[in-house]
Amino acid sequence: MINPADIFSISNQKQFEKIALKVFRYQYEHNLVYHEFCQHLKVEKQQVKSLLQIPFLPIQFFKSHQVVSGENPIQTTFTSSGTTGMTTSNHFVSDLSLYENSYRQAFSQFYGNIEDYVVLALLPSYLEREGSSLIYMVNDLIERTNNPDSGFYLNNYEELISKLTALDQSGQNVILIGVTYALLDLIEMQKFQLHHTIIMETGGMKGKRKELIRQELHEILCDGFGVASIHSEYGMTELLSQAYSLGNGVFECPPWMQIFIRDTEDALQYVADGKTGGINVIDLANINSCSFIATQDLGKKNPNATFEVLGRFDTSDIRGCNLMVM
Repeated sequence: MINPADIFSISNQKQFEKIALKVFRYQYEHNLVYHEFCQHLKVEKQQVKSLLQIPFLPIQFFKSHQVVSGENPIQTTFTSSGTTGMTTSNHFVSDLSLYENSYRQAFSQFYGNIEDYVVLALLPSYLEREGSSLIYMVNDLIERTNNPDSGFYLNNYEELISKLTALDQSGQNVILIGVTYALLDLIEMQKFQLHHTIIMETGGMKGKRKELIRQELHEILCDGFGVASIHSEYGMTELLSQAYSLGNGVFECPPWMQIFIRDTEDALQYVADGKTGGINVIDLANINSCSFIATQDLGKKNPNATFEVLGRFDTSDIRGCNLMVM
């Protein structure tokens, strides 16, 4: 079994590769769905000696199968958002502490001490359903600010406008995390000039508005909130880790998460940095599920290991996990 402490103390590529291969061998042996997928590809455990040889499970399997590693009881099930009639993904989580460690440490890495912020959340479409991993994370971050001004907002925009304006004018550091269409609704009601607030969009129009390319969207949001850049988080129901963008749509992973870009015509081949392809994710926090996932997102990787999300494959469902069509 893998020690979670080893995962969250990764500090270099050699450590990452060593633990990733260890996780692969564990999941090959203890995850029936992943084992059968590898067998279908005729990949034997002992053949895999590098990250590029590891098979990535298509994310669609989370809609049709119970993707779990090991036999620990399930603590909770996270479900994806989707329009009526759409098949949703289920992520069966047997150890919530792994998720908590992942997002708490990642937040600290990118933003520092949570107690330095007030966290305001404008996530109506997530609050209105059960099983959102994003709501679980944001609720925990709100509680960990230890600040009574932190909280969720559903449709009470006027109250949010008043709160956000007062906090920013007082010099309080604020993070406003919101689903894209709700942030656009907010700046149509009120134009801001914020100096101490980070705007973080989580993507997704949820069918409420037409999709915008990221550059156009961020220009509208920057103008409406009076900020220099828009932050983003890249996460999804099937993962236990997030990447963050501090502006310009360029994402960076925490040390236990990495991105690979596969060829759109041949899923077993990879493309060079700067080339567009399908996003594969290694999320080592996901040890009790599957850590090697082929998403339906299109992106490109930069030479410094940052990456950009450029859209989705045409055949995939539209879901809200930070996917602006390019």
